[in-house]
Amino acid sequence: MSAEALASVAPAGELAILQRVQQLQTLIEQARQVSASGVSTAATATAPASYPAPGSAGDFASALQAATAADAGAGVGTVEDPTQLTSAVPTGESSSAYDPLIEAAAQRYGVDPAILHGLIEQESGFDPTAQSSAGASGLTQLMPGTATSLGVANPLDPAESIEGGARYLAQLTSRFGGNTTDALAAYNAGPGAVQQYGGVPPYTETQNYVSKVLGYAEAYRQTHPASSVTGGLA
Repeated sequence: MSAEALASVAPAGELAILQRVQQLQTLIEQARQVSASGVSTAATATAPASYPAPGSAGDFASALQAATAADAGAGVGTVEDPTQLTSAVPTGESSSAYDPLIEAAAQRYGVDPAILHGLIEQESGFDPTAQSSAGASGLTQLMPGTATSLGVANPLDPAESIEGGARYLAQLTSRFGGNTTDALAAYNAGPGAVQQYGGVPPYTETQNYVSKVLGYAEAYRQTHPASSVTGGLA
């Protein structure tokens, strides 16, 4: 449907937004036309004072922000920061798709599903394609060597990553006498560091990591009170 057709049926608030979008489209086209020769007087003259002039440091994102800010002042609904429009689905919505896999893997390896859920939330934000600069990848951010040792052929496959992460967490929990805090610290800093310091090492990153995972786990328990731990350790 064309902008004109939409405008004919849109409520007043939506019509205002459509008008803003049309103005922005005009600015973008003008910017393209003058990009090779600089800013034209005509283009600058037609731009509303609150928008960046075409060709200036202000780009489409800042123009959209200016437009939505003006709309907010007029009582029209605002739009999210345009630089965030392609961000992942919020954790609360995306993570639910993996709950069955988390519950099943936790039961198989005898780990707390809430802890496994919190670990994944901290490690990858439930983005199955997440990859770190260090080489870790997938939902549970397994390093290549660790993934291989756990039998994970494709860390980017959600089911494999969750299975491998649950198994590794179970191994660490068993290694540190059932101490979940030490197991999480080992997951982040390595079991050697935990053994060296006799517990959570004095690394700010690791201490924050453990605290966040435990916090996410508690939040998960509040919304999933029926979750329970069964089965044995691997």
